[in-house]
Amino acid sequence: MGESEGDSLLKDGLAKALARAGLPTPDALRRLTGGATMESWRFVSGGEDFVLRRAPSPAFMEERPYGHDTEAAIIRAAREQGVTAPEVIAELEPADGIGSGFIMRALPGTPDPRAILAMEDPAQLLREAARDLALIHCIAPSDLPSDIPTLDYAEGVGKLREQFEDAGGDRPIIALGLRWLMDNLPDPVEPVLNHGDYRLGNILCEDSHLTGVLDWELAHFGDPHEDLAFGCMPVWRFGAYDRPALGFGSLDDYFAAYEENGGGKVDPARFRFWTIYRTVWWALGCLRNAQMWRNGDDRMLERVVISRRTSEQELDLLLLLEEDMPDELRAGRLERIDPGLVYQHVEKGEASLGEIATAVSEWLAQMKDKVSGHDRFQLAVARNALGMIAREDNPLHVAIHDRELCDDIFTGEITLETGDLLNEMRMAALEKTTEDVPKYPSLAVARSKWLGDN
Repeated sequence: MGESEGDSLLKDGLAKALARAGLPTPDALRRLTGGATMESWRFVSGGEDFVLRRAPSPAFMEERPYGHDTEAAIIRAAREQGVTAPEVIAELEPADGIGSGFIMRALPGTPDPRAILAMEDPAQLLREAARDLALIHCIAPSDLPSDIPTLDYAEGVGKLREQFEDAGGDRPIIALGLRWLMDNLPDPVEPVLNHGDYRLGNILCEDSHLTGVLDWELAHFGDPHEDLAFGCMPVWRFGAYDRPALGFGSLDDYFAAYEENGGGKVDPARFRFWTIYRTVWWALGCLRNAQMWRNGDDRMLERVVISRRTSEQELDLLLLLEEDMPDELRAGRLERIDPGLVYQHVEKGEASLGEIATAVSEWLAQMKDKVSGHDRFQLAVARNALGMIAREDNPLHVAIHDRELCDDIFTGEITLETGDLLNEMRMAALEKTTEDVPKYPSLAVARSKWLGDN
């Protein structure tokens, strides 16, 4: 199979950048899977493996507070500090003709969360992850570029509210989370460098050792608890729900290792605030993926599928928010839903949309061994998308969109303790997550709490 024109242009541009670093022309260029915002390409030069990280289009850089030159400088400063960060060897220049980005020496290990979670010594991985996060938070501002922003907490919540309105302003559970954030803003602390995306999926591991910290594009100054909390969200534990610290172990062990390696004293209240903040943040980030697809900024199928993962965060957010409810409300049970009723379909006449989606999904399953690399990943995404269509094709769909209710939540007229709102939101969250991501681990936890399922 011949080299495409796009790959040829990319290879030529890489050759120019590598020449500035004294390295020969690249070979064995291949696109890596994953990467919700930036592209990653692996290649060989002079017998060594390297990775190119670049923006897939100029639109991806427009809203970022700094460019790839600053991101590369942050990575270099982290590596100098002793963080297990990659070695940046060259930045792309306009004359290279392949966009914005930089080249790193490849590190050993896998980024696959499930492979990492299956390693023999998760306690060791927990200690090493805590150590690297503490080292990141200890990097002196004087060793970093001057254009790295500092997150103002109130301004951050305000921007989340703006994103909420831009996305339709009609998701009551997210509105409840935003209202909670507005009412519970913590006092500022001395800001430290935050990685901004420190979690499974953005670290490399091998033989129960941390070998790399990747994806620094969201780095900023702020409360260290934000970094601590983000990687502990259920969505980033990839099924290890009972191990809340990055999927590796307990929060007590994580906090102790962080403090022992130079991190500050962990405040559980601040940790909770940032857990809720980042859950709202990612819920809105999921919604934004659909708008990126609609606008034509990126027509990758993964965008529309990620947008439907908003329901995961709504479910997790509701589980967090109800912790503040009186015991008698929180302990209430929903009436059990008969799955046979919820997913009852007409079995005669023309095929439903769900049946059509299922048929296409089954055909794609037969094709998976005929594709590889990023195409195989995209095929899996396509099957997930078809599964969403099939599961939503039922007459008892529960709506979770309500603009007027959201307005009343923001004015304070309605809270989770008003009327039967808690149970209504529970029902909607269960229904929506079951349609979108039926294997999401929090779903079983919510069913156990709300329905009494074992």
